[in-house]
Amino acid sequence: MAKIAALGAYLYQALLAFGLLIAVSNLLPAPEYAAYSLFVSIVQFADAACFQWIRSACSRFYPGPDGESERAQRGAIVAELCGSAVICLFGALLAPLFGAPLWLSLVGAVAAILQGAGELHLTMLRFRQQFRLFSWLQGARASILAAATIGAAAIRADLASVLSGLLAGNAVYCTLAWMLSRRILPLSARWNRDLAWHHLTYGGTSAGAGAASLMTPLGLKAILLGALGPAAAGPMLALDLLQRPFIMIVAALQAIRYPELVALFDRKGDCETFRAELGRYYAVLTGFSLIAGAGVIASLGLAAALVIPAGLLASFLRTAPFFMLMALLRALISALLPTPAHLQRRLPAIAGLATLDCILACAGALAAARLFPGADTAIAAGAAAGAAATMGLGLIFLRWRSFAMPWRPVLPPAAALLLAWLISRWLTGDPLMSAGLALAVAAVLSARPLLTLVRWIAR
Repeated sequence: MAKIAALGAYLYQALLAFGLLIAVSNLLPAPEYAAYSLFVSIVQFADAACFQWIRSACSRFYPGPDGESERAQRGAIVAELCGSAVICLFGALLAPLFGAPLWLSLVGAVAAILQGAGELHLTMLRFRQQFRLFSWLQGARASILAAATIGAAAIRADLASVLSGLLAGNAVYCTLAWMLSRRILPLSARWNRDLAWHHLTYGGTSAGAGAASLMTPLGLKAILLGALGPAAAGPMLALDLLQRPFIMIVAALQAIRYPELVALFDRKGDCETFRAELGRYYAVLTGFSLIAGAGVIASLGLAAALVIPAGLLASFLRTAPFFMLMALLRALISALLPTPAHLQRRLPAIAGLATLDCILACAGALAAARLFPGADTAIAAGAAAGAAATMGLGLIFLRWRSFAMPWRPVLPPAAALLLAWLISRWLTGDPLMSAGLALAVAAVLSARPLLTLVRWIAR
């Protein structure tokens, strides 16, 4: 039940993040929202560049086989966090050389540091199997950040106010997390050169892959702004909203299942039992992503009519299906395809796949922008085509690794996604009928696979 509670905490965070974007997009004028969206992407990129390597190393090496190893790992991780925070602040001081306001770069750096510290703390709790406290803090974090950001936007609808709320929410959460876990995870920074080298070698490559992955939405937003100008707000909102559910679902499932997969591989190697568990891991990630995609595409028209600002609605609906497809493919590319490389520590394959994902998605969007000037749908379709090309090349790589993939819980959700898309296209003029019929079809096809996948998670 602890694993199911952790999964519920992730889904709660995803729903709140989804609602936060909708609320902020309604509270802020379109230019201010575009600036906020770009700021959030830059903060996420800074967080990945400065702190993702520590989280990746933590997920592979912490807590270790015994108490002494855990203390050494924790001390080294905290020391590395402090050093990376200093580097992040130094980078913010250099930002004015590239035309960015100093206050904005400092706010971004502090936000990235607080976000990175919070994520690292939750990662350490998760790998110590402290799922109860992890679940509670995960939900509290999402609630605090949403309340602070929306409250600030409601008080004053401009970028500076929203960023103040974002910083305040992160600061409150980090203080709360430290108070509640100080006995379980006492802070002690102890520099260890050997551990730092191991962390940097493995974690640095994983962080580079994460940074390349985050460069994709940043590059797409730059292409949209350059090609569409102020009219890019609608497609950017679609990009922001539709990538989050898949990122959160995959992150939640990885958080619960990946540690067990690592332990099994380290103990028994590439044996028959491991290949069966790897296949189930792939089926869980793919099945849940397809079920989520079917639900999103089925309810997209009705939900957009209710919550998307009127001025952004038309462009949002034009681009949303393609950005949804791109987000689904990229979630699987980042989580599913490089798993064997992570387990075997094949660092070039990890970095190469993430770089290919970024290049092809942005190249597809840029090519569409050049061939069809001012066509937001073409840009979104080009990005989806680039993600599909990466998936195709990645599947060739995946065939080199043996695993036993159970297809029974995967094929019905795939059919549900396809049928939901066809129904939404067929009944475009009647959002209520379209959503009802598509959701019913998706529920019927996905119910039994969903039960199977949940049982596999709870094992």
